[in-house]
Amino acid sequence: RPVPRIELETILSAQIERCFDLSLSVDAHAASMGKSGERPIAGVMSGAMSLGDTVTWEARHFGLTFRLTSTISAYERPVRFVDEQTRGPFAQWHHEHLFEKQTDGSTRMIDRIDYRSPAGLLGALVDRLVLERYMRRLIQTRNAHLKVTLEASVK
Repeated sequence: RPVPRIELETILSAQIERCFDLSLSVDAHAASMGKSGERPIAGVMSGAMSLGDTVTWEARHFGLTFRLTSTISAYERPVRFVDEQTRGPFAQWHHEHLFEKQTDGSTRMIDRIDYRSPAGLLGALVDRLVLERYMRRLIQTRNAHLKVTLEASVK
């Protein structure tokens, strides 16, 4: 079955290196996910991640506690990194983060997330009816937090 993709674009009024580094921050990620109580429980517990680093997150979604372990599988500072689930609830999770310096000094951040739920056709139905919208909102919330944090420190 086809793998669903979420693609989002966010313009950040900050230098590309700062955007890249904050996007790799375990602390910033945890702060942006306050609603789900997402927190690191193993691996890199704070600070910025780098190539090969692993973190295990615990969070509550849909009233259930989930654990997801991801690894930084690609790292090209300051233009691209990838985090991939190595253990967790998804049959597949591949999140590519792209950063493009704009002529006005801002940064265009692009998130490309390919994911797939387990459970065959039932999982495909869950992806289409529930997860796509839910995950899109989650990433938008994370990006809004990054934007506020980065732009507040510029002023």
